[in-house]
Amino acid sequence: MNAQRRGWLGTALTARSSGWLLDLRGGALPYGEVWVWQRELLRARQNGAIPDVLLLLEHLPVVTLGRSTQRSHLLLDRQALAARSIEVYEIERGGSVTYHGPGQLIGYPILDLRRWRDDVGWFVRTLEATIIETLAAFGIDAGRRPGFPGVWVGEAKICALGVAVRRHVTMHGFALNVTTDLDGFGVINPCGLGLPVTSMAAVLGRPVDLETVRRVCAERFADLFGLRFDRITLDAARAAAGAVGV
Repeated sequence: MNAQRRGWLGTALTARSSGWLLDLRGGALPYGEVWVWQRELLRARQNGAIPDVLLLLEHLPVVTLGRSTQRSHLLLDRQALAARSIEVYEIERGGSVTYHGPGQLIGYPILDLRRWRDDVGWFVRTLEATIIETLAAFGIDAGRRPGFPGVWVGEAKICALGVAVRRHVTMHGFALNVTTDLDGFGVINPCGLGLPVTSMAAVLGRPVDLETVRRVCAERFADLFGLRFDRITLDAARAAAGAVGV
């Protein structure tokens, strides 16, 4: 879709600026480590030491509790979750509880919103559009549900979305179920809504190549946000951010 045709997103993004794509492959990663990296990059972006960054990765099984989580949204206690090798983190993003696990494409944009407009609503809608267009490339008709951030296929949520903004810079982001084992969601009431979740593999009734989804998602993100990505390694990104011990 040509950027000039995206009137529902606001001003068309025809000029591109450089950004970094930090595509972390090679297996699922522990949540705590990636959370540290996010905060390092957040501080560096706030200080103008690095450009805008998109992290793409998978997580080991984890439940994250956003700022609006209620006790009833977590269906097992922490001891029972630990027995299933599921970690739990209380974090600073908006939204309620969600589950991450292998087969789920995680995207964490570290963006200075002042480059576009300092409007969190616009940012969330553009993230949703990134996922909707990614799914369309695989023949999946997805959309929004008014009042509930994320992306839906019918009544089922296929992508969770929760962000935080600190001094105009974003962190956290989206979690797209590609080949995720949906049984993992049985330990929570996703986002407190009591509604089903689904995955690309479940909708299509066949295996889906996660690497292809990563590529398409990065392309749609770059297009919608007007970025031209340079790939960078984790060590190089952390060194540029001034991380200690890199």
